[in-house]
Amino acid sequence: MTELVFLPGLAADAVMWQHQVAAMPSHLDVVVTNVHARHTTLQEMAAALLQEHPGDLILVGASMGGSLAMEAVRQAPERVKALALLGTNARPETDAMRTLREATINMFRQGRTKAILKVNLPMAFHPSRADDAALLQTYLDFVLEAGAEQLIQQTRALMSRPDARPHLSEITCPTLVLCGDADRLTPPECSREIAGLIQGAEFQLIGQCGHMLTMERPSEVNAALLAWLAHVAPAPHAGGFKSGPSREPSPSSAH
Repeated sequence: MTELVFLPGLAADAVMWQHQVAAMPSHLDVVVTNVHARHTTLQEMAAALLQEHPGDLILVGASMGGSLAMEAVRQAPERVKALALLGTNARPETDAMRTLREATINMFRQGRTKAILKVNLPMAFHPSRADDAALLQTYLDFVLEAGAEQLIQQTRALMSRPDARPHLSEITCPTLVLCGDADRLTPPECSREIAGLIQGAEFQLIGQCGHMLTMERPSEVNAALLAWLAHVAPAPHAGGFKSGPSREPSPSSAH
């Protein structure tokens, strides 16, 4: 059985993937994992993901979820049958970014999460979405729901992430790399670098889009994912991966 597992980014949950989950083919078993909310390093998160989902996997990760997906492939390349990486970065933390994240952690501890979000919103979304109150509120809601403890834990996991680039050339599964053309948090050059290091990877830019591409441009992201899945995981009658009985997409049952 092949599971299609969505991996959210920092502070995010299944809401980040709601538009994609609803659009996925019915022959795939779809799960949104929450391992990033329960473990302290990317290595631990990846190990838990592989343990909790013991079959063949299609991994779709965004931002921190992309970093987690790359670590899962490093740990168990034979288990990951296809990989999609959205708005992510294979590079390790820079000294400048580490200093900034430490300052952010201190603000989380002081209960100043809303102040951080006020600064972060223009970085996370394309300028054209500045007046999209519903979209921005959805983002604010799941970040605030995560709470300071999770925000600190996940930020530290990103700070300690390994350099994934030396292992990318070892990835042999079909890989799709997507990025918003105006992503300021993980700029397109980060995604281009990843695609260039993975043999045969497909790279697409999503136009008029910032970092939160699954929420900003769901139709475009869905179209890219569905076209890719049609090749890497076609319905059983068309050959390719075989899955178990279909079910309603759901978040991971592990807590």
